[in-house]
Amino acid sequence: MSARVRVKICGLTNEADARAAIELGADALGFNLFPGSPRCVDLDREAAWIAALPPFVARVAVLVNVSLAEARRVAEHPAIDLVQFHGDEDEPYCAEFARLGRPFLKALRVRDAGSVQRADRFSTPHMLLDAHADDAYGGTGLRFDPAIAVEAAGRFPALRIVLAGGLRPENVAAAMRAARPYAVDVASGVESAPGRKDREKMAAFVAAAGSET
Repeated sequence: MSARVRVKICGLTNEADARAAIELGADALGFNLFPGSPRCVDLDREAAWIAALPPFVARVAVLVNVSLAEARRVAEHPAIDLVQFHGDEDEPYCAEFARLGRPFLKALRVRDAGSVQRADRFSTPHMLLDAHADDAYGGTGLRFDPAIAVEAAGRFPALRIVLAGGLRPENVAAAMRAARPYAVDVASGVESAPGRKDREKMAAFVAAAGSET
């Protein structure tokens, strides 16, 4: 790989884990605001420490099927740099949000190659590919065929593909070699329990991702 692949550590729920992730080399941190997630945080209650994190790391709010008004409120929150839509948000929804001029990621839950056929229609170049699950919106530890990510990148070269879904320290390097993503995203793969990160696993993940640059 010719360029360094960025690392996003998602599902952070406390300041100690967030600062450890930064210290270990994470480029972005994800904070899940979806009430159905075991990693859910209350942005308003946790805003002080999130806002105080070093400014060189992107702070990403993960949203699932919220109203456009709520998405705008979160996007304009001083503790947040960008939002990630990880639900069933469709193309018109994303087009309307894009008119605000705020950066965002759109996640597609990949079941098969058909899941990425319209990946360029969501008004953002930042596309996260995660494994599909019938009963959850991310953080499941499930994987999908990395060839689908390669196909999406080849068809839509303007997209910056973020690879997620079942990544762990032991498999991230191979996944990167196969899919050649712009970034990788991990949640459950570096945890001791849902929402509790394991420092050694985070260190190993960042090191393994760095070994493929």
